[in-house]
Amino acid sequence: MKKTLYFLIAISLFSCDKDDTTTNGVPSYIQIDEITLDEDYTTNITDAWVYIDGVNKGVYELPAHFPVLNDGAVEVRIYAGIKDNGIASQRVTYPFYHSDTSSIKLTIDSTTIISPIVALKENIEGMIDNFDPSYTFNYDTCFQKISGGPYGNYGSLSFLDSIFVTEINYKDHPLSFDNVPQQGSATYLELDYKSDSEFLVGMYINFPNTPTLQKDLLWINPKDDWNKIYVNLTQTVSEAIGAESFSVFIRMQRDNFSEVKTLDFDNIRIVHYKK
Repeated sequence: MKKTLYFLIAISLFSCDKDDTTTNGVPSYIQIDEITLDEDYTTNITDAWVYIDGVNKGVYELPAHFPVLNDGAVEVRIYAGIKDNGIASQRVTYPFYHSDTSSIKLTIDSTTIISPIVALKENIEGMIDNFDPSYTFNYDTCFQKISGGPYGNYGSLSFLDSIFVTEINYKDHPLSFDNVPQQGSATYLELDYKSDSEFLVGMYINFPNTPTLQKDLLWINPKDDWNKIYVNLTQTVSEAIGAESFSVFIRMQRDNFSEVKTLDFDNIRIVHYKK
């Protein structure tokens, strides 16, 4: 279904292309194997959002090889796409990456390879924990720091003794709404993880003179191999009218005493625009 959807989007744009009179209906082809970030951060860029001379040419899952009814010198702009909240049906451009623009020459019935490189936008900030060397969250006895991961040190949660629920959280280091914009401004949690159990991402929202509000946001499915997810916090942050600050938590729980569950995680990054 996913491949079919992308094919139909591309065909719709392709069939309506105004440039078909200049190519006599014979396409040129573009190949994009991956989109890379020019920073030392992990990514999970899954899609290329393609514009040629300002015209939308479609969204293509990577690696991609697709036809366009253009010929000769063109300007190609590529936006990096992600799966919002890790959900395949929720494809968006990641708001904190600049697009990549290049001038290329297309040739009818030939393939031109593009290797887009995107950069982080300058007007963003937030916080990051990558365990090299330290971390700032609260934790219980179920947490340990482990060396030798794919990105260096990483964190791990696993159940001990009779504990049925364990979490890490940033209650002692909340992000103030004096610094985090609301009103629909993008806010994301980036997380690298592998896990043999579902786990929960949520937020504690701190209002003045009232108890802290807990919001459960997203249950994340197990992954045998390391995976990166972009968790969209925008709506929850925008709805926290009157709040002073918020903090993120990552929680794991088990249903019975015999279960042994483990969640490994790294590169926890909360990103938002500067206020």
